[in-house]
Amino acid sequence: MTDQINTYATRRIFMGGTAALGASLALAPSFAWAKSGPQAEVWPGVTQFTDGYVRSGKLAGAIAAMGLGQDALQFVARGQRTFEGAPMDGDSLFRIYSMTKPVTGMAVMALIDDGKLKLDQPLADILPKYTSMQVQRVPDGSITDLVPAQRPITIRHLLTHTSGLGYSIIQNGPIKTAYVQAGLVPGQISRLPIAELFGTRNTTLTLTQFADRLADMPLVYQPGTKWSYSVGLDLLGRVIEVVSGQTFDAFLQERLFDPLGMTSTWFQVPQDQVRRMTTNYGIMQGVLLPLDPGTASVFAMKPAFPFGGAGLVSSPRDYDRFLRMLLGYGKFEGKRIIGEEAVRIGTSNLLPAGISTVGTFATGGGFGAGGRVGLGVEAGTFGWAGAAGTMGFVDMKRGWRGGFYAQYMPASAYPIQGEFPQVAMKDAIAALGVNA
Repeated sequence: MTDQINTYATRRIFMGGTAALGASLALAPSFAWAKSGPQAEVWPGVTQFTDGYVRSGKLAGAIAAMGLGQDALQFVARGQRTFEGAPMDGDSLFRIYSMTKPVTGMAVMALIDDGKLKLDQPLADILPKYTSMQVQRVPDGSITDLVPAQRPITIRHLLTHTSGLGYSIIQNGPIKTAYVQAGLVPGQISRLPIAELFGTRNTTLTLTQFADRLADMPLVYQPGTKWSYSVGLDLLGRVIEVVSGQTFDAFLQERLFDPLGMTSTWFQVPQDQVRRMTTNYGIMQGVLLPLDPGTASVFAMKPAFPFGGAGLVSSPRDYDRFLRMLLGYGKFEGKRIIGEEAVRIGTSNLLPAGISTVGTFATGGGFGAGGRVGLGVEAGTFGWAGAAGTMGFVDMKRGWRGGFYAQYMPASAYPIQGEFPQVAMKDAIAALGVNA
């Protein structure tokens, strides 16, 4: 049973159903938003969708968080934080996992905006241990049969998963084993033994140790040549520390969370707020088993270091404040949080020339500062999903934002992250009287 679960789950830990999310947003028609009709009637499909998953018992609870422009957030909440807990609401706390990546990405863009970093600056300028990297001759093959890197890793590469770095949840063979043995697993699932069935092992490294040990690992691909999901956003946490002179979590607090009023977003949930935690369920042969109980969550414990790729807990209300800032091109409630140009660049396609994401988790789209960027008919969309059933995205061209929050693993067990954006888009088209 363990092998079967690992095959099914490990490649989805900390990434969620982002491929399906991208495919859904690709169906988005081009239209301009207009305000009309009672707000309570804007999201009937979203309501039915959310209600169906909870009524069927597939989820203990779920909440959709939707907004047009900078208008007030609207919630469709169903069920409970746990099967026997308090009702789900906009202040319930969720493990957002890889939805952390756009937050880290925009923190990097803030430093670029400050003139302290450059998009195409070599990583070795900040972390000299990355000066002479070696690359596997055969990806996921021997870790001793190596060739020199043909170009330096840059900040752009780290933001867009084109650095050549690996990920223990993606790689196979000796490189995966080496990552795990070195403690290069930047994430956590539970303090319960059941978490081992999902193929993870909690690291004990500091962020400095993580960055140093990672530099000793061979790259899987030549930098700037291939999109491959990686620990690049976690490594950027260390870059932020060195460049800013602050700890990574302190920088996020000062530059993003405090100015945005994000009072419910943490790497470690305070003890007096644990009561708001949802329970994360592992789906095994169709049965939901408590994987990380809300009241005993591993996220109430101090992590080894703040994981910039998958470490945050947040509420739908809090994360929407981040999305609203993006939709406002760096402004939030009249305050400038990040420069407009930095947001425009961060939510645009930053992939190096010639790189395609066809057949990857980015589903044929572009990639920006930690999130997928829509191309073609879906131009203007930016967002990413999380491993435990969450997603958050903005449509900057058309002016709307949305999120869906549930807690189950693996995210691919249900088609939620593929279906939800389509349902939300249909609701918007119908309610606002626009033509598809």
